[in-house]
Amino acid sequence: IVNTPTPLTVDATTLRAAMGSFPTGVTVVTVGSADGDDVHGVTVNSFTSVSLNPPLVLICLDEISRTVGRIECAGVFGISVLSAGQENIARWFANRERPSGPAMFDRVPLESGVTGCPLLAGAAASFECWQRQSYRAGDHLIVLGEVVALAHRPELQPLAFHAGTYKSLAHTAAGTLSGSPKRWRWASSP
Repeated sequence: IVNTPTPLTVDATTLRAAMGSFPTGVTVVTVGSADGDDVHGVTVNSFTSVSLNPPLVLICLDEISRTVGRIECAGVFGISVLSAGQENIARWFANRERPSGPAMFDRVPLESGVTGCPLLAGAAASFECWQRQSYRAGDHLIVLGEVVALAHRPELQPLAFHAGTYKSLAHTAAGTLSGSPKRWRWASSP
């Protein structure tokens, strides 16, 4: 005999609060155009590595996001993993009232990459991706990207998001014994 559980209704508010228990990194996903007139960026915390060979990553975007159509049209996108000092950039690209197009990047230091997508200077890491596939899932689009170029700055601490707030990892030595392992603790951003 197989017991089939009774389906429960999970409301979006409760789900969002529970998902806030899972700390994530913070990225800005960017897309550019050949002429530089149709550039766009958005804060995204749904980002993960999928495969090392081939090098694949994924991002999840709200299906009504302006970014979706731009990535589908361009076929490439950039991902900047924000460093601990870039909370203001995360907030800027999450602001629905920010200007569109090149004006969105006016006060943001950028680096150029190989795909034409703007990359954020000072990011802990950046990835340039070719769009491999995308999948509709509920109210989001899962975009699978093949990494074609990357930069890594291991000396920079990442910006994190947990329980609705931005945080940074603060590195401290634990204990007084020599050879003690180093411990990481959460530190809320100022």
